Amino acid sequence: MPETTALIDRLRSRLPRDGFDDRDPRDVTGALAAMVELAEGRRPGETRAAVFTPTIAENGWTSRRTIVQICTDDVPFLVDSVAAAIAEAGPTVHLLLHPVVTVRRDDQGRLLEVGGLGGRSESWMHLETDRIPTVEQRDALRERILSVVADVHAAVADWSLLRRTCLDIVTRLRTSPPPTAAPAEISRGTEFLSWLADDHFTFLGYRAYALESIDGEDVLRPIDDTGLGILRDAPSRVVHLRPEARETAREPRILTITKANSRSTVHRPVYLDYIGVRSFDDAGNVTGEHRFLGLFTSITYASSVTTLPIASAKVSAVLAASGHAPGSHSAKELEQILEDYPRDELFQDSPEHLLDVATRISRLRERRGSAIFVRSDEFGRFVSALVLLPRDRYNTPVRLRIEALLKDAYGVDALEYTAKVGESPLAQLHVVMRMPKDHDIPAVDTAELTARLEAALRTWDSEFVDALHGAYDEETAGMLHARYSEAFPESYKEFASPAEAVGDVSRLERLDESGGVAVHLYAEGDDPTRRFLTVVSVDPRPLAEVLPMLTALGVEVVDDRPHTVTLPDGATRHISDFGLRLPDAALWADENRAAQFEAAFLAIWTGAAENDNLNALVLHAGLDWRDIVILRAIGGYLQQIGSAFSTGYIDQALITNPEIAVSLVRLFAASFDPDRADADAQAEIRDGVLRDLDGVASLDHDRILRAFLGVIDATLRTNFYQHDADGRPKPWVSMKLDSKAVPDLPAPRPMVEIWVYSPEVEGVHLRFGAVARGGLRWSDRREDFRTEVLGLVKAQMVKNAVIVPTGSKGGFVGKRLPDPAVDRGAWLDAGKDAYRTFIRGLLDLTDNRTAAGIVPPDRVVRRDGDDPYLVVAADKGTATFSDIANGISQEYGFWLDDAFASGGSVGYDHKAMGITARGAWESVKRHFRELGIDTQTEDFTVVGVGDMSGDVFGNGMLLSEHIRLVAAFDHRHVFVDPDPDPAASFAERLRLFRLPGSSWGDYDPALLSAGGGVFPLSAKSIPVSPQLRAALGLDDAVGALTPNELKRAVLLAPVDLLWNGGIGTYVKASSESHAEIGDRANDAIRVDGRSLRVRVVGEGGNLGVSQLGRIEAARSGVQINTDAIDNSAGVGTSDREVNIKILLTALVREGTLGIEDRNALLASMTDEVAVQVLRDNYEQNVLLGNSRANAAIMLPVHERLMETLEARDELDREIEFLPDRLTVQERVEAGEGLTRPEFAVLVAYAKLALKTDLAATDLADDPWFSGTLAEYFPSALRERFGERLGEHPLRREIIVNTVVNSMVNRGGITFADRAAAETGATAEQIARAYVAAREIFDLRGFVVAVEATDNVVDTATQTRLYLDFRRLLDRAARWFVQHRSEGVDIGAEIARFAEPVRLLSERLADFFHGDEADQFAARQSALAAAGVPAALAQRGASLLEALRLLDVIELAQARGGDLEDLARTYFRLSGEIGFDDLLSSVSGLAQDDSWQSMARASLRDDLYAVLVDLTASVQTHAGGLALDQRYAHWLAGGGSTAQRAAGALAAASAVPHPGIAVLSVALRQLRSLVR
Repeated sequence: MPETTALIDRLRSRLPRDGFDDRDPRDVTGALAAMVELAEGRRPGETRAAVFTPTIAENGWTSRRTIVQICTDDVPFLVDSVAAAIAEAGPTVHLLLHPVVTVRRDDQGRLLEVGGLGGRSESWMHLETDRIPTVEQRDALRERILSVVADVHAAVADWSLLRRTCLDIVTRLRTSPPPTAAPAEISRGTEFLSWLADDHFTFLGYRAYALESIDGEDVLRPIDDTGLGILRDAPSRVVHLRPEARETAREPRILTITKANSRSTVHRPVYLDYIGVRSFDDAGNVTGEHRFLGLFTSITYASSVTTLPIASAKVSAVLAASGHAPGSHSAKELEQILEDYPRDELFQDSPEHLLDVATRISRLRERRGSAIFVRSDEFGRFVSALVLLPRDRYNTPVRLRIEALLKDAYGVDALEYTAKVGESPLAQLHVVMRMPKDHDIPAVDTAELTARLEAALRTWDSEFVDALHGAYDEETAGMLHARYSEAFPESYKEFASPAEAVGDVSRLERLDESGGVAVHLYAEGDDPTRRFLTVVSVDPRPLAEVLPMLTALGVEVVDDRPHTVTLPDGATRHISDFGLRLPDAALWADENRAAQFEAAFLAIWTGAAENDNLNALVLHAGLDWRDIVILRAIGGYLQQIGSAFSTGYIDQALITNPEIAVSLVRLFAASFDPDRADADAQAEIRDGVLRDLDGVASLDHDRILRAFLGVIDATLRTNFYQHDADGRPKPWVSMKLDSKAVPDLPAPRPMVEIWVYSPEVEGVHLRFGAVARGGLRWSDRREDFRTEVLGLVKAQMVKNAVIVPTGSKGGFVGKRLPDPAVDRGAWLDAGKDAYRTFIRGLLDLTDNRTAAGIVPPDRVVRRDGDDPYLVVAADKGTATFSDIANGISQEYGFWLDDAFASGGSVGYDHKAMGITARGAWESVKRHFRELGIDTQTEDFTVVGVGDMSGDVFGNGMLLSEHIRLVAAFDHRHVFVDPDPDPAASFAERLRLFRLPGSSWGDYDPALLSAGGGVFPLSAKSIPVSPQLRAALGLDDAVGALTPNELKRAVLLAPVDLLWNGGIGTYVKASSESHAEIGDRANDAIRVDGRSLRVRVVGEGGNLGVSQLGRIEAARSGVQINTDAIDNSAGVGTSDREVNIKILLTALVREGTLGIEDRNALLASMTDEVAVQVLRDNYEQNVLLGNSRANAAIMLPVHERLMETLEARDELDREIEFLPDRLTVQERVEAGEGLTRPEFAVLVAYAKLALKTDLAATDLADDPWFSGTLAEYFPSALRERFGERLGEHPLRREIIVNTVVNSMVNRGGITFADRAAAETGATAEQIARAYVAAREIFDLRGFVVAVEATDNVVDTATQTRLYLDFRRLLDRAARWFVQHRSEGVDIGAEIARFAEPVRLLSERLADFFHGDEADQFAARQSALAAAGVPAALAQRGASLLEALRLLDVIELAQARGGDLEDLARTYFRLSGEIGFDDLLSSVSGLAQDDSWQSMARASLRDDLYAVLVDLTASVQTHAGGLALDQRYAHWLAGGGSTAQRAAGALAAASAVPHPGIAVLSVALRQLRSLVR
């Protein structure tokens, strides 16, 4: 044989190009090789077939389908016949290639050539079908194919003989017609047979039969050797005729035209046409039959009936018998009916029956009726039914009903049909029903069949009309019919009865008022576990969305039938019917439970309720969906406070214990429903819950359910029972909680918190005091946003320590936000809606303040006292939302009006003021002053985070013209200017700041120094110039960096200042992981605090450095505070705005001030407000600087303060990263104190504790503080409305805040705590004493003088002055506490002491004597040498000595006499006895614990007291003498006892570093001198 490869290539060339385009060449070659292998050796006339599923292992190629290959002689009908045979077996054919190949073979059938000339045509077929899994199935298909191909060959081979046989019969009939047959019939028969032979019939088989009688039964016996075509090899068995056939078997008629019992295996797989021609003997008796099997050609069915033999004669007979005049309308109509008549029926039916049927069809057309015409096959094998019905009623459901009717009537399982729907008003359905073997055609009552047909054709629409009229009045029914008559699809009509449709129409009509959806739950059938839910909606929902809703309700969905309703205007509505099942029929309960189920489903569908497993409590516990919202809200809160259990597990605990779930809901209602609240019922239900909990087997479930109970117990208020303007429950739930009562709540615990829940949003607002403020954050931390807020509120409390309110913070998450990547506008709008809900939830629970007093919110049961103060602010994500909040505040009529949320359009614009940056810059200036640099006059280098379009960064980088900005980065670029020109770069930064939407990309490259650039973060690599390398302190080997590497290098640059104006955390401690920081976006660039090479960090932005990172940086020598200290000016501005607005809004409401005037007044005070706010920043930085000066010495004292705050449960050192006791001890031993960041935290807690103490006293009610209140407000406000300031609702809080700030800023962090510990005085007594001392000694004047030396003298000198004055205040306050045991009258004491102190202070330098005079002079000289102005140097040198003036003045006022003379005696005596040395020795005593501190203070006080007594004694006994004689005279008057005491005192004073024992002896000797 030729080379197989060549054969394959030749065969490949014969295939269509698209046959194997997508196949692996290996598989194509394998298929062709298999075909060649099959064809090899085939003999002429032989058919070969293979059916197999190739594999690599067995065949060397593969296919995902089963392969059918056939090789046979080419003949017609092969493709159709083989395809039909495969289809009959079941598989689908996916590929069929059938090239006719010219082949030459040798005598053994071996292939010699393929595709050459002179060969024989062969059909090589390649088919690919669905995978046939078993060998048996593949073998069976192969045998079937071989059989069919054999039939094809037989039919084709004998076709000429078949046709010739037919024509021979025609000849015999013409030449020897049977005498018993009518001539006309013979003529029609021969005409018909000739017509068949003229290519109108595909002859497939023939056989002759002899009609014989066996045992009296007529039978047909096949005549041997007469078979042709497919009947060539048919079995030669006697054919027993059915009774119907026997009756007519010997009738002398020529033709029998009918259908055979078998389908054709050749050409078309339809039932074979059967043409029987009877044979006669010479006497005209029927002797047998010539039987032809085949298929009428397609032209038969397309030709007019008038051209068809047999049929045309019948048509003519029918027309003639009809009596209609030829050409008349009726005749034409009848002719058309017959044209439309099934051709097989025309051939087989009688003219009489045809006339009857056609006439009745004509009448049906006139009235658009319906009828069924039945004809039985003469051989009893099948029934033919012709069904006529109005065309518009015909559809698939109707056909199926007709089929079912006929199957039932005739007892058949299957039938065949042909439908004809044309322009005729009637549709025609021709149905053939074949009787099962050995079954007779049953007798069917035609009238009954017709009646049943009419019932089957009874239209759904007509019944729908009747149902509408039964349910509505005539007018409404007519309107609804017009709207819905053509709205329902057929699929709906098949499922729903017209009566059910009327119910759905009712629901459709209610869609507009029911929110676009209506539902109906109903029972149907005998299964009690089943229910059906009809959902009618405007918008469709996919099953994948609805199924979880129903599943969550606890039901199994077993069926779904969706339908689309199309209204006349083209609008669509949707109806879905769901079959539901429950495992326990009892759960369906009664109609009330059905209503609950419907309401719950509607709530889930509309989004009013979330789709979760808790909804199963509707069926399992009989709860309304709104009741479940209570449990869902509490469950959400438990998740946020760190429950150890998942949401799903929490839900399951409730579902598993439905009785307890119901009791929890009842407890909530008994506690907070204003219509049902009952303390007795509440106690009873709660006791029942506790009893039920004892029966809960699962420990986890017990913990969860007790947590629910705990939250309900801790709840103070809820809006759950409030209604909206339409009287409906609000779609969100707010709960105000006593945080300290919530079980297992993480520390720190707020005073109260409000939890807001809805399907759209969840939020929490944490408040650490009755008067508190803080921002509301749009969080992206869905799972733990409360944890985020709790972390933020700690910083907020530190910030707020300087302002009136304490710290609060809120955060919310939107739960159904669109994807911002798809539509950012929609995302933002949805976020604003979530914010609105959150705000409303907060205000729902907040008391209002009116002229009549405090007004509680409507329908809210309060378990707490009045609580009207709620102020919020912007935060991350809500920077532009303040107007929204204020609008809602005004909508609620809230007393704060637009003071509710600071930063709105009518208020102080922080960016325009640059206030946050300016406040942080006060910290920067202080840091640099401590380094000896004046940032406003000396150049310094800076790197930063941010760009000039930002508020904090942009404003900050314009606060000094001496900034040399070396590098900065934001989320778009890295800016590097290695050697910037201060003036040029300042001007360019100013231009960018003023350019809307600017970025570093807008920076003029011509102004950049050599080696600099602006590098986009999209760059893969950034070249590093020598200048850049030097500026950023990079290794010489660095030649290029990625953008992230460059940003990291910027943070580590060796410059003076790192200015953070961005968002993110960029510095951590080396002990912290990036995961602990929680800012993954900056993990790649974040650095450790100890690695910073800057000298100063300015935190304009929040959270730029972690607290541990700050501490680590500070301990590594970096000057750094905290973000709460640095950027608190924004908070301060907002608070002052709120407090100003509170006053002015009241004036607007009463008509004293117009709204426009108010706004103008607000704007006019902007600059003064800024000055006031920045004053707080300045003073806090001075405080931190002063604290650091003696941090190591004072660490034990700071430790005692932390212990005190811990004991009050107000401080958690671990949370605030303050050193524990062991660390404190280590630092004491190392001579280290607290760092600046630690002080910043401790300052806040000291202030907050003091505020708490003073808020509970009457301190603020002292009339003296009216001036303090007035000074809080800008001058314009004082001038216009000074008399109204006392009406301010926060008058007391403002006064307390002002006093506390002064006490801590000037008295020191531990001032109040030490004073309380060492004197036992109350916070109010200490505060009064402090204020009196502050005013008497003119703190304000002193501070002004010291601040005037900024950048003139070094900060160390300033700090010494501040600390000396602090000691003065400390001791003076103690003096008042000890000398005014009944309390300090601030105004009276100031009146009593201020002027004498002022007068004596001016001459104090003249009073010093002896060593004290020398010491004063030395101190004064040292201050002067440091650059302190003379007046300040004199005052500073005598600060601590001024304390004694209180004793002097007190003594003078008690004794009378000349004040100055008494003062001179006092200080002369002090110098003589070395009193100052004794005091210094006392100050040098250790104060490692509180007892030592108290002993030291007591000793000092005793010394002062003794000196007063001695002065009084000297004045009494020697006051008349000259000053320089008084002491000696007085001492001599004391005799030897006095001399011995004086000697002992001198000896004690000579002891170096005397301890408390020596000093106690000295004190005793002094006391002995008093007489």
